[in-house]
Amino acid sequence: MPAGSYIVESQTTGEVDPRERTDFWSEHIKSLQTQMDFRYATPDPQTFHGRSTRQRTDTYQLVNWQCDQIEYNRTPRSVRHEPDPDYRFLLPLSGELVLRQDDQEARLTPGTGSLMTLGAPFQLLHDASLQGIIFSIPAREIDGPLSRKSPLATGLDLTTGLGRVVHTMLRSLSDERDHLTATEFNAVSDRIVELLLMLAAGDDRPDTTGQLTEVEAMVRLHVREHAADPDLTGTSMARALGWSLRQIQLALQRVGTTPRELIREERLRLVRDRLQCRECDHLTITDLAHSSGFSSASTLSTAFRRRFGVSPRELRHGGR
Repeated sequence: MPAGSYIVESQTTGEVDPRERTDFWSEHIKSLQTQMDFRYATPDPQTFHGRSTRQRTDTYQLVNWQCDQIEYNRTPRSVRHEPDPDYRFLLPLSGELVLRQDDQEARLTPGTGSLMTLGAPFQLLHDASLQGIIFSIPAREIDGPLSRKSPLATGLDLTTGLGRVVHTMLRSLSDERDHLTATEFNAVSDRIVELLLMLAAGDDRPDTTGQLTEVEAMVRLHVREHAADPDLTGTSMARALGWSLRQIQLALQRVGTTPRELIREERLRLVRDRLQCRECDHLTITDLAHSSGFSSASTLSTAFRRRFGVSPRELRHGGR
């Protein structure tokens, strides 16, 4: 799809021949996600009902779906024939989901969620009352920060604290789907991924590291607010926030990044958002570089292509 596009589309089995509902649904889900096998609880396709609404850009996808009872299986053969390294975050809104992957089982009900990968076999089952959200995340957004590549079938508590914030943001992103732009959808999705990484990393941390979690959250907020400052460094952050540089480095190290990498990432996202904003059309790539904390247009272009796979100029024109 063209860079900068934002698409909202809905599908329902009520719009197809009742005799073809299960076949339609299988192909539809494969087009939304990946190759997998389906086992339907009902032997009669005419009694099956399902609906979905998809929001997507060239980076993220969010699907809100509801359907009757199904068992989904992604086999080793499917993984080999149609590789997909990306991740999904599962969030049931009603009913129950059972996810089995990497010898783990997560039973998900409203208020819990799980991060999983399509790069490994899995089995996913749900009952007839299921309604849920499945949020697609590029592998590069997870593997780098978490410094690992493994199936994650851990049930995460979304009823309090940071988990509840993630839950609310995902629900809001779905509810406001008709009132968002590509830039807004990507920006909110970026923040959700940041919080999910903190939530997932926090699940492995002993309680005594709560202070480092707080430091990490404050550092991320500070970098977001001051990314355009060319003098922003780990040292300047430490001075502004009242922590030592070592504390900041330790807090970020736990989630697989450094002050320098975090600053560069936030600046690149800032440039990406500005490239997709019509109010910034008058700015040249050099203007964008200098106003976003980069020393030159060439430095920006090199880092931008490495991060997003296109140059700033290509994204601007492709998005139009």
